[in-house]
Amino acid sequence: MHRALWIAQGLLAVVFAFAGGSKLLTPPELLAVMSPFPVTFVQFIGVCEVLGALGLILPLALKIRPALTALAALGLTVIMTGATLSTLAMGAGVFALIPGVILVLTVGVAYGRRSLLTLPSRGSLVAQPA
Repeated sequence: MHRALWIAQGLLAVVFAFAGGSKLLTPPELLAVMSPFPVTFVQFIGVCEVLGALGLILPLALKIRPALTALAALGLTVIMTGATLSTLAMGAGVFALIPGVILVLTVGVAYGRRSLLTLPSRGSLVAQPA
């Protein structure tokens, strides 16, 4: 299971780095023609996707705040839910399969890495008498 999660995280990181990078590198005039959403919103989503791609890999790989990996997957889940719903709302039903599949993968990674989100027990936060 651990290996499958790493494979999914790697694939998702590549997808989101590419998608976010292309949103950031595309000229605003072209973005305005390609998307019904405001250019600044599309660029904001691009920044979130690039940061999410980094968040899927770096925290767990570097063992620095590994819980951020699960949170990155949750954040990307929100983005992909919006992408799937907006694609359906525009009447492009078949094209909603692509963000829908990516949504399922992000949910899988978030669920698979949920153990990283465990909080310490309440008693461990209380100062112990010396």
